[in-house]
Amino acid sequence: MSVVRLGTHRVEKPWGRRVLGNGFPDATGTEGPVGEIWFGMPGDANDELLVKYLFTSERLSVQVHPNDRQARAVGLPRGKDECWLILKADPDACIALGPRHAIAPDRLVEAIADRSIENLLHWEPVRRGDFLFVPAGTVHAIGAGISLIEVQQNSDATYRLYDYGRPRELHVEAGIAVASRRPFERIDGPGEVAPGRMILVEGPTFVLERWAGNIAEIAVEPDQPGFLVPLSGAGEINAQPWASGECFRVEGAARIQASEPADLLFAYPGRERLDTVAMIGS
Repeated sequence: MSVVRLGTHRVEKPWGRRVLGNGFPDATGTEGPVGEIWFGMPGDANDELLVKYLFTSERLSVQVHPNDRQARAVGLPRGKDECWLILKADPDACIALGPRHAIAPDRLVEAIADRSIENLLHWEPVRRGDFLFVPAGTVHAIGAGISLIEVQQNSDATYRLYDYGRPRELHVEAGIAVASRRPFERIDGPGEVAPGRMILVEGPTFVLERWAGNIAEIAVEPDQPGFLVPLSGAGEINAQPWASGECFRVEGAARIQASEPADLLFAYPGRERLDTVAMIGS
């Protein structure tokens, strides 16, 4: 049985922000704009999942990730499915998800070269509370003015297709080889499966649950740790206090208590939801 409060790693990005909110101190002094905050164990731990916050003041690059099979074919440990919960969004904030229409590989190459790809993508408006599951192969870009939580397969397998003329390396050939060139089809989770328990993502590579209530009891396999992400409220997990802006790595059994109605995310690897989650109270 193990419950560990994960450390945070603040990543400065030119497209990041200085005012963060969500329980994090703002960037001050000599610190540059913060684009990402990662949660992790000390040392070289390489869990299957990664949790991080993103804060954007500019559009991020258009990119795509391979799936597990495609990643392993080039020597990478895994691909990258990911999902986003929008915490804050400016009135005109949007995210690009796939092309507006099916597009041939040659046309996609041309659109990247002549910078018309921005107009070929489907830019979807987003607002606080929106949730999106983005499977590997989806061409995507996160827009400006957004704060979000990202849960993803723990992988650096990213191919950058377009970066608005910024002087960074592109990976056009590799990216097009793994990209879905059809319009994005939203994949919704099963939803509420018990009072206070909602399944946002159920496979193929991880499960993400959202809990609302006062107490939960869980049990996960020691070699398949879960990750508890408090969104609001306060309480304890196995007698350790928790609050928003934190993330806990959970192995074995754990009891979660809230001093007020809580809003929590819980992510773990796998294709199917755990049968060892009990929601108690509301």
